[in-house]
Amino acid sequence: MDQNAIIAALAGDLSLELRRVTAAVTLLDEGNTLPFVARYRKEVTGSLDEEQLRQIIERLRYRRNLEERRATILRSLTEQDVLTPELQADVEAAGTLQRLEDLYRPYKPKRRTRATLARERGLQPLAALILTQTPEGDREALAQPFLGEQVPSVEDAYAGARDIVAEAISDAPAARDALRRLARKRGIFSVTASDESQDPTGTYRLYYDFSGDLRRIKPHQTLALNRGERENVFKLALGLPDAEALGSLAQHYPTDYGSPLADDLLEARSDSYTRLLFPAIEREARRALTEAAGEHASAVFATNLRSLLLQPPLRGQTVLGIDPGIRTGCKVAVVDSTGKVLATRTIYPNRKPEQAQATLRRLVKQHRVTVIAIGNGTASRETEVLVAETIREGLPVKYTIVSEAGASVYSASRLARQELPDLDVSLRGAVSIARRLQDPLAELVKIEPKAIGVGLYQHDVNQSALGQALDVVIESAVNSVGVDLNTASPALLRHVSGIGPKLAQTIVAYRDEHGAFPARQALLAVPGLGPKTFEQAAGFLRIPNGDEPLDNTSIHPESYAVARALLARLGVPLGDPQLTQEIAALRRAADLEVLAAELSTGRPTLMDIIEALARPGRDPRDDLAGPILRGDVLTLEDLREGMRLRGTVRNVVDFGAFVDIGVKRNGLIHVSKMGNGYVHNPHDKVAVGNVVEVEVLSVDIKRGRISLALVKS
Repeated sequence: MDQNAIIAALAGDLSLELRRVTAAVTLLDEGNTLPFVARYRKEVTGSLDEEQLRQIIERLRYRRNLEERRATILRSLTEQDVLTPELQADVEAAGTLQRLEDLYRPYKPKRRTRATLARERGLQPLAALILTQTPEGDREALAQPFLGEQVPSVEDAYAGARDIVAEAISDAPAARDALRRLARKRGIFSVTASDESQDPTGTYRLYYDFSGDLRRIKPHQTLALNRGERENVFKLALGLPDAEALGSLAQHYPTDYGSPLADDLLEARSDSYTRLLFPAIEREARRALTEAAGEHASAVFATNLRSLLLQPPLRGQTVLGIDPGIRTGCKVAVVDSTGKVLATRTIYPNRKPEQAQATLRRLVKQHRVTVIAIGNGTASRETEVLVAETIREGLPVKYTIVSEAGASVYSASRLARQELPDLDVSLRGAVSIARRLQDPLAELVKIEPKAIGVGLYQHDVNQSALGQALDVVIESAVNSVGVDLNTASPALLRHVSGIGPKLAQTIVAYRDEHGAFPARQALLAVPGLGPKTFEQAAGFLRIPNGDEPLDNTSIHPESYAVARALLARLGVPLGDPQLTQEIAALRRAADLEVLAAELSTGRPTLMDIIEALARPGRDPRDDLAGPILRGDVLTLEDLREGMRLRGTVRNVVDFGAFVDIGVKRNGLIHVSKMGNGYVHNPHDKVAVGNVVEVEVLSVDIKRGRISLALVKS
């Protein structure tokens, strides 16, 4: 299949217009990045969005792999001299990798099997007689020609022939596909034996007697069952209706009860099912379940990570970050509004509370701290009580709880050593906690995504696939927000369209040596950064207060002439407060299609330019609600049924959402408590970082569990 045919098939797969898919594939094959194509080539692709482009990339990869595999299989079949016109037609018509592999299975080189040994003993013709069920006469007489030193008896001959038949049935595409469809329709996945002694905490108690229809098992159940089996808590098995399965095989390989070899075919069919086909179908079914569950878990993690990364920054604040601890004390770091470290200390709220309070008061006053960020790890509760008491005694600040997931990973990283070389590893965590309140995106990109902990069974899924999914999320988040070229760390710059890790380091090194970039165009002086990279990256980089005001917008330099022409028409310079009103009037009065033609651009690009000029320097995160800043502390004992509180969503999973309402434990909003009607997906209602209003349904102080209902998001 040639390139045009692949693209045509791809367009059909995704139900998209052929011209749009062709344009997208051409742009991507030319080395353009997905964010660049989605943002700055809308006229070419018909405004395909990021998700559509990502689907095109994934499906294109599959289609190209399919064609490569098809060519390999045809070449192998030709070399084996087994490629008949019928087989060639089947291989060329195969629309999936699974179908291709099923067709190739009978001819695929195998390790030595029982059937292989039987063929070496010359029993293939006898196996053919069993399969065709055509011979007449005496069963023993039919076996005589095959007896010899390697096949001493009639039963040895038929045993070997049945092994060949069993393997042939197992390899037959039609027979295998029939059983595969039966498993999807009637398969039952169940726990067959449990060992509760391997589960002392009762983690898997819910699954001791589990049994579920293959079609209805939920992803989180699959992952929990797999983990329980790995930990030897129970064993799992697939159940099929054996009679129906054997009946299906009989349809493909019918028995002639008048043949002397009828019983041999019956036995071979049964052996093929029990020894070969069923185990293979079970492995396939379990692998499919696990892959689907892994994809789902990766998608949940990715959704939560994106929400976390796009939390609004707390701008212009001097933040005191506290990394709580018991034995070694709480590490404290004060950072100014740019993230620069002003001071560090260690306090001991448990052993020396008065001294700890005095230190906090002194730091707040000396550095004009406006908010305190407390990590949510060990001793967070005790630290929060200390801070709240200090605030009640007149400390003029508010505090908030910040997820410290991954802070320790960052503290020990090479990047942290480069950024904070003079700080002990234990103090770097406090700096990270403070900075992630100021700008979650800029700080969290420094941490391996899997260490952030907003997923579902993330350690039980394919780590490579998870990593790729999370990298896509980070790339999308970073480019949707934009990056300040003169303050961004290498960890942030590496995710900008077209840049990557090595060039990010080079850009920062150049910036450190030559000073701040005065304009986007100055990037071209960076060694190794050519016109193509500049084209891909420039629109996602921002330079506030630079030589070119348009450099602080999402307008690409290639469209500056259009933007300037539009500003000239409006008669108002960029940054003038009157510009917003003039743009609003333009939107009401002008025919944007005609205006785009007059300005020699496309309508989608013109609309993006207008939006960027209306809100120069806009950060899309600013439209979201900021963190909840508290002045006092709640305890579990303070909670009462019916109480309404505001909280922050910390994690969203299949069965609900965990919400921080200011007590030691996060409360759970079960999916059944998210609205009046049926809620299929909790992500439709809430996202990580959302500030929501909840009602307390019940409090189990002994088990530390809080049940909540969503009132308003």
